[in-house]
Amino acid sequence: MSSLRTPHSALRTSRRDWLRLSAVGAVGASRSGWMGALAVDAARSPKRHKSVILLWLAGGPATIDMWDLKPGHANGGPFKEIETAAPGVRISEHFPKLARQMKDVALVRSMGTKEGDHQRATLVGLTGYAPVGAIQFPAIGSLVSHELSDPDADLPGFVSIGGREGSIGGGFLGPKYSPLVVGGGGRANGGGGDGGGDLKVPDLQRPGGVSEANQSKRLDLLAGLEKDFTPGRGAPVAETLRAATDRAVRLMRPEAAAAFRHEDEKAELRDQYGRGTFGQGCLLARRLVERGVAFVEVTLGGWDTHNNNFTSVERLSGTLDQGFSALLADLKDRGLLDDTLIVCHGEFGRTPKINGTQGRDHWPATWSAVLAGGGIKGGQAVGKTTADGMAVDGEPTRTPDLIATVVKAVGIDPTKQNLSNVSRPIRIADPAAKPIKEVL
Repeated sequence: MSSLRTPHSALRTSRRDWLRLSAVGAVGASRSGWMGALAVDAARSPKRHKSVILLWLAGGPATIDMWDLKPGHANGGPFKEIETAAPGVRISEHFPKLARQMKDVALVRSMGTKEGDHQRATLVGLTGYAPVGAIQFPAIGSLVSHELSDPDADLPGFVSIGGREGSIGGGFLGPKYSPLVVGGGGRANGGGGDGGGDLKVPDLQRPGGVSEANQSKRLDLLAGLEKDFTPGRGAPVAETLRAATDRAVRLMRPEAAAAFRHEDEKAELRDQYGRGTFGQGCLLARRLVERGVAFVEVTLGGWDTHNNNFTSVERLSGTLDQGFSALLADLKDRGLLDDTLIVCHGEFGRTPKINGTQGRDHWPATWSAVLAGGGIKGGQAVGKTTADGMAVDGEPTRTPDLIATVVKAVGIDPTKQNLSNVSRPIRIADPAAKPIKEVL
């Protein structure tokens, strides 16, 4: 990928100008000519900045059976370790494809946190902050989008694929920075083959019988009504509606809508990712960061394995191995891996001790996170746990430390402050956060 990019703003006609030109017929004759080509080039050649792809493992994955095995110990379970491309780094036998790419991957085996409740741990995992009074903390995706996104871009700066449960979004940054949610349910989205068919953004076409000129007139009328109505009347609600309308109109542009057509990719590549929703979500994530989207979150649920842990983790590991490894290889082939940071973790880990139903329960004290690409120093495991997996051997790495590492890796100052909804300045990362220096 060339580093000489033309900024979005130099190539894009504004939405309102485009619609007004359409209304008088000035654009119609040119859409298949130079103007159409210019728009396509803008979509394919965004101003490059670093992006983040978060592979969110909802439910709390048993990382002791994935990235930090304890072979030979009673807590270890039945899975075997395998060698990887990184000397001395071993992972589960159910990640054979990722094992071959471990030189681009860093494991953080020293994660140790406090929250063992799904809802609270998810909030902390996605914001870096525990709930405090009335403060509405934004998700890390919203923070990255706020710092890196082009405000004139047609594509949103934050897209969540697979329907993560919960409403953590823009918080005090406002609805403009909440994610566009594609797909639903937050379910396992595993190996079966729906082909990612539910990964659709609905209503990207104008209703039948509504021309571009009519749409332009309607939007102008709506803007006038909002201008007269909004002052002094529930500004947050009005702002949410305005942001949603603006996003919808931008996404209806053909070049923006095309970004979500993962089915346009070659069948062979789609097979490499896996035809389930998670695999196709990873492919869609690549298409979005390729077009300049700052943060994409892909959810793989089903990790709440209180019962039959090993059967579930083996199946889910296969799904994760296929999608994650294909994403790494695809980004690398396209020259995008250095500009794209991949982060993979859930809200906590699972108990080292195996319960009576061959399951593992909630356990925030010891777990692992994974980082790859984005300038991260791969080929290593940072930190370690004790032989029984019950404690971090050394200083634990907290969730705010991980958040600070992620934002710092993509060029954002973790100490930067934003004004919260209670008029209190809040740092992007908790003031006590320490970026993980070994991986930066």
